[in-house]
Amino acid sequence: MAKLKISGVSKAYGATVALSRGDLELEAGEVHVLIGSNGSGKSTLCKIVAGSVKPDAGEVLLDGKPVTVSGPQAAKALGIGIFYQELSLAARRTVEENICLPDLPMRGPFVDRRALSEKAARYIALFDGVTGGGFAADATVDVLRADQRQLVEIMKALATEAPVLIFDEPTSALDRAQVDRFFEILRRLKAEGRAMVFISHRMDEIFAIGDSVTVLRDGRTVGTSRIADTTPAEVVRLMVGEEQAQAAPAAAAETVKTDGAGPVGLAVSALAGPGFAGVSFAVRQGEILGFGGLHGQGQSSVLRALFGALPLAAGAVTLKGGAYRPHSPRAAIRAGLAYVSGDRGRDGVIQGRPILENVTPIHFLRNRLTLARPGPLRDKATPAVEALHTRFAGFSHPIGSLSGGNQQKIVIARWLIDRPDVLLLDDPTKGIDLSAKADLFALVRKLAAEGMAIVLYSSEDAELLANSDRILVFNGGRVTRELAGADRTRFNLYEAAYEAA
Repeated sequence: MAKLKISGVSKAYGATVALSRGDLELEAGEVHVLIGSNGSGKSTLCKIVAGSVKPDAGEVLLDGKPVTVSGPQAAKALGIGIFYQELSLAARRTVEENICLPDLPMRGPFVDRRALSEKAARYIALFDGVTGGGFAADATVDVLRADQRQLVEIMKALATEAPVLIFDEPTSALDRAQVDRFFEILRRLKAEGRAMVFISHRMDEIFAIGDSVTVLRDGRTVGTSRIADTTPAEVVRLMVGEEQAQAAPAAAAETVKTDGAGPVGLAVSALAGPGFAGVSFAVRQGEILGFGGLHGQGQSSVLRALFGALPLAAGAVTLKGGAYRPHSPRAAIRAGLAYVSGDRGRDGVIQGRPILENVTPIHFLRNRLTLARPGPLRDKATPAVEALHTRFAGFSHPIGSLSGGNQQKIVIARWLIDRPDVLLLDDPTKGIDLSAKADLFALVRKLAAEGMAIVLYSSEDAELLANSDRILVFNGGRVTRELAGADRTRFNLYEAAYEAA
């Protein structure tokens, strides 16, 4: 009898279907791997089991009995613990307090500090020797590195002592020694009869720790196999779908230019910085160079470093044939670089200000203007805004009056008033609708045809395949493969993204 069985579980958010049919059988003493591309439904399935998301349909059985996981506390009572991909730590509390948060030891109405310290010490000891400098039971989480925070989240999940444990990408920020130690712990738990769901995007990890693997594609479970009876290539085929495994993207035929005849607009050699190392590439004028791979593999960090928003530790950059050192965004803008982020709340929109102020700051900076004259500014901004078919009532209206897609168009339009030489696109269509995406990529292809050098990172494979001349696949902060011409297939993109770095 399966320890946990999930049948036909679904979840939609309005018109967006996050999970249409999730099925999973988890045995006691097993590590069951869930794998699928970004947005395939893995995290949604896990959150349903953990009680943080309520399903629209389907059944969850625990030890053969139907259960309703009405919330995180109900999941805890049922013996289900989870490591969340989005860390759920209290930043200003100590390591030991965070580890014990799910079940604080109490003495009457007060926390038993001695019992708390003793309990936390057991789980900290599991990772002795691999936590790194500055890690201590009494250190607050906000001073820890990303890998150390991830270890605290793992310890917190382990401290639940739950018979069923779910780990949603627990190794994404860990180094090799930390991963090896974590896997030793998982093997011990498996020997004790614990049942564990494990999500990872690294194929080597999946085959190192998993007993079974279930593949999700487009919100549905499409296959389950014993790890011993399958191969990495077969797992990738299930993720992609047989009909798309070797097919080149149809939409790319009309848009991709493969001659690469223009002069080099931007070249980098052995670039290193936060989250990436040894990155080298060149993008020519009139070319769209794609950055592919799983989210968080260094693509955004490279783009931000080139724009001067992150420090460079090593490497050389050439811009239009001359040496360039990205000291700051201001210097990058004046050198002819533009950067568009998909996180418009953090990097783009000036909240509470009119549309005109949001569309013209780069024009002000590049032309060193000191006085704002609304009439001439509107004349300058109008062609750029119209090029993206932006819908708005007037330049004096607040930026918050626009939809998300139209806000992003304003952010992009600010770079088109004075054309840059190199356009860095950092997942620019994140959170915008299909119509806005179509407008954006039509303009991107037009800009490339006019001679602009463009680097495009997208977390959506179809966008990369349809709009890039070449794709550099990132894995573990490095470029591990280049896909060009007939090699630009979804299968090759997935295979390169999921193989061991």
